[in-house]
Amino acid sequence: MTGALDGIVVADFSRVLAGPYATMLLGDLGAEVLKVERPGAGDDTRHWGPPYAADGTATYFAGVNRNKRSLWLDLSSPEGLAEARALALRADVMVENFKPGGLARMGLGYETLAAENPRLILCSISGFGSGAGAELPGYDLLVQAMGGLMSVTGPGAGEPTKVGVALVDVITGLHAVYGILAALRHRDRTGEGQHVEVNLLSSLLSAMVNQSSAYVAGGVVPGILGNDHPSIVPYAVYATADKPLVLAVGNDRQFRSLCTVLGIAGAADDERFATNPSRVAHRAQVRTLLESALAADGADRWHHDLTAAGVPCGPINGLDDAFALATSLDLSPVVGVPGSAVPQVANPLRLSATPPSYRLAPPPLEDA
Repeated sequence: MTGALDGIVVADFSRVLAGPYATMLLGDLGAEVLKVERPGAGDDTRHWGPPYAADGTATYFAGVNRNKRSLWLDLSSPEGLAEARALALRADVMVENFKPGGLARMGLGYETLAAENPRLILCSISGFGSGAGAELPGYDLLVQAMGGLMSVTGPGAGEPTKVGVALVDVITGLHAVYGILAALRHRDRTGEGQHVEVNLLSSLLSAMVNQSSAYVAGGVVPGILGNDHPSIVPYAVYATADKPLVLAVGNDRQFRSLCTVLGIAGAADDERFATNPSRVAHRAQVRTLLESALAADGADRWHHDLTAAGVPCGPINGLDDAFALATSLDLSPVVGVPGSAVPQVANPLRLSATPPSYRLAPPPLEDA
């Protein structure tokens, strides 16, 4: 099968995570991705290990750089800049995450390139935009802190905690992909490319959805609730006789079923617990009620019985169990790449006519 983006050439001038993740996803859809790297050193993430894959590749690099070919270009030399310019002028899409203005100072800014290649789509990824925040360093941890994510994440008040993965980079990479796809659609209609800009801070504020809306529309500055949800109860982690169990009860009908399975059916009629707003107002009492009942047996039994009753719940898995679960559900979470012994995490898209493909392993440094 041909990919949805077959024939599209992507010049990838990005490094580390947000940009490389975006270009890998484009490559999965069939685009030809040419990854520009520093001679002899390459992308910083080539050296971010351990852990390493069986072939010695840093697993960080391997996770976001399949379906690409690597090019060594010294952008500090006239020859390297000339090659970079030639690549940009024949590309459909160019992705970069230099500091805002960095490309323009090298003669590779959008206006300069578009004058010769008006079909070019240039996607620029930054930490804080190209205006007053242009000089601020765009690191995921900084944006988790400065963008408010850490202020609502952690075990309790006064203990702000980062998310366990560079989530802001990933979210920004996804925004970059849909911006590029929208620009390609516009080009299909008009023949004109455009400059796509996305930044980590704006991507995070958008992705914090209900928490951001609580502030913008309601004037509420959310705080840390641990594993509790600000607007839904019970929607958290609860103790059982042996190990924790997640309950994700989204409506009053599910709460009534929960109480029935736990042998406390009358609690669903208690005015403190009968509706979600009343449960939110009495979240501590809800926890005491539920954990007293859950203490009668272990998490596995409750998971079985509650799931059978239509109550959303589940264990807290490690990644080993999470991949085993996805495999048991026929989601095929791990894929191979021809000619490579290094397994890859599958692209989550399922497209009936133009599915993602896995053609090239992450390029080794010596092939750059």
